[in-house]
Amino acid sequence: MNNDPPENAENSVPAKPPAAATSELNNLLEIISGTSAALENIWEGNAGSQKYFDMLYDSVDRAAKVTAQFVEHAGGSDKKVLFHPELASFAKPKKAVPSTPVVQKRRSLLIVDDEPMALVLAKRVLTEAGFDVVTAQSGFECLDLFRKRPHHFDLILLDLTMPFMDGEETFGRLRSIRPDVVVLLSTGFIAQERLDRMVRAGMAGFLRKPHRPDELVTNIQAVLESVKMARAGCAAGALASTF
Repeated sequence: MNNDPPENAENSVPAKPPAAATSELNNLLEIISGTSAALENIWEGNAGSQKYFDMLYDSVDRAAKVTAQFVEHAGGSDKKVLFHPELASFAKPKKAVPSTPVVQKRRSLLIVDDEPMALVLAKRVLTEAGFDVVTAQSGFECLDLFRKRPHHFDLILLDLTMPFMDGEETFGRLRSIRPDVVVLLSTGFIAQERLDRMVRAGMAGFLRKPHRPDELVTNIQAVLESVKMARAGCAAGALASTF
């Protein structure tokens, strides 16, 4: 009887369930997209480089579409972007109204993700977009930061799949500290039923990874503007108690 281990067994990777595998693939695509954007900025103006970046972005978009099919097949939400119903109408683009320029304070964001590379890229993109950014690599670290300054952060960008304390539990604990906290979920996979439950509980919205840097900035700005309008009294009374 041959008891030798299978060839290359030490290099084998344990198979993941479809949901976990699709989430991981979306995370990797987001890192590739974010890294490409950073490299594009470094190589800006280099003759002939843009066509290669365009090819890379097209490939990431194609891979993201294929991965979206896997997500749907595994029972995940087929939505790319979702805002809370009471915010959705405010998130639509509106005609610009001329006004006197005013100096606005920088919005403060807390980004929570257990993937270090994703945190580095998101912080870079959002800092360059004019936000003050703090990062946390776990739900526990997020809660520790939030308890110290519960009214400091304008929005929390929260990953779902994290060890020990996942995004849904973290979200619930954040709400127990400050019921009107604005949380935007960003993850590669979530079951539709679970997403609906979190939105009903007061989640401001959902962004499915991967998303390009400009999409991330645009959607965060849309949520913040929508919440601002809601709190100014533009929404139904029920929304005021939620946001």
